[in-house]
Amino acid sequence: MAAALLGTFLMTLDALIVNVALPAIGHGLGGGITGLQWVVDGYTLMFAALLLSAGSVADKVGARRAFGAGLAVFVAASAICGLAPNLAVLVAARLVQGAGAAVIVPASLALIREAFPDSARRTRAVSVWAMAGSAGAAAGPVAGGLLSQADWRLIFFVNVPVGLAALLLLARTARSPRRPAPFDWTGQIAAIVAIGALTYAAIEAGAAGFGQPRVLAAFALAVVAGPVFLVSQTRGAHPMVPPELLRSRTMRVAAAAGFAINVGFYGVIFLFSLYLQQSRGLSALAAGLTFVPMTVLTAFISRASAWLALKCGPRVPVVTGLLVMSTGLAVLSLSPVSVPVWALVALIVPVGAGGSLALPSVTAVLLDRVPAERAGTASGVLNASRQLGGGLAVAAFGALVAHAGSFHEGLRTSLLTAAFLILPATAASLLLRPGTRS
Repeated sequence: MAAALLGTFLMTLDALIVNVALPAIGHGLGGGITGLQWVVDGYTLMFAALLLSAGSVADKVGARRAFGAGLAVFVAASAICGLAPNLAVLVAARLVQGAGAAVIVPASLALIREAFPDSARRTRAVSVWAMAGSAGAAAGPVAGGLLSQADWRLIFFVNVPVGLAALLLLARTARSPRRPAPFDWTGQIAAIVAIGALTYAAIEAGAAGFGQPRVLAAFALAVVAGPVFLVSQTRGAHPMVPPELLRSRTMRVAAAAGFAINVGFYGVIFLFSLYLQQSRGLSALAAGLTFVPMTVLTAFISRASAWLALKCGPRVPVVTGLLVMSTGLAVLSLSPVSVPVWALVALIVPVGAGGSLALPSVTAVLLDRVPAERAGTASGVLNASRQLGGGLAVAAFGALVAHAGSFHEGLRTSLLTAAFLILPATAASLLLRPGTRS
């Protein structure tokens, strides 16, 4: 449990510690908003694309071994990020970081599934796991702002001692069961191509315009690769996402909710990290501190989510959390340019609070409804949808900001888009029910 929590903390920390440091990275290595988007999305792209097979790998080689391998790759890539001489090397190392993170997250949930076979205890354990992620989210913006005041490279070097500590904890755990099976190369390649092409198209559309040939070609490639992936999973001999998971109503609802939550949460962090520094003149540290009320509150609400799910069923915290998040985004989008920073801080809080109320219950009900041997795969699908939502939010919202008449106009459009996107996921979450698998 301790190893899983520390690994989860590190993954969330690294996803958010970069955002506040983006202006400092741009100043140090060059590159406009497109280059900075790739610093964020290089990580989330590989995270999302490899999470699907990483969940299967965790089941096949054992959660303990998968967790250790992913963490070792992540630590090594973090060191390279800190030493990067230019933006291209930094983005390449971020891609490797994302690959390591993709293995860690489903393996950590599979470790918890092994340690807590009882459903009620597992629900509480998942809420603690979510709190570790919330702690990373709370520490990320502040640590990013503080460390970038000295040198932005420190935001990557800080991962090394934390990762080594998690590896030492992992060495004291028991071996995990294994379920050997062939690797789904067709599905994995199709997933990487589809997600990579879609992300590239969204980012480059902001820099070059939606009508550019390379942007249209990327969109077309994504459209082709998506169906190839689905066909490989439904008709392939050894799919990385078994067809029964694709047919599961719980899996589909959980994936939709996870996608929507990260669109709102990561979109807000990315947009306001830039807006507060570039348009409001705040320092990196001050910008990071504006996210503290939201991220600190998420840790406490994550714990309350488990209690509410046990008392009222999973639909109550999930639907309530998504509605709070959508409302918060809508209200935030309507705030005028002259609104003081302290008011923005208050308006950001419901976005994080709603997501932290919904996500632990979504995760717990999913793990409760899948067989134990599919825990790694199911958690991989859930977290892949989350990372895909976050990555596409950064890509699309960056494009909207780049093409808008002003940053504030692009910010408002992005927030409204996120608010409306959450509503279908909220409606789908009404289908969540405790009980037998489906």
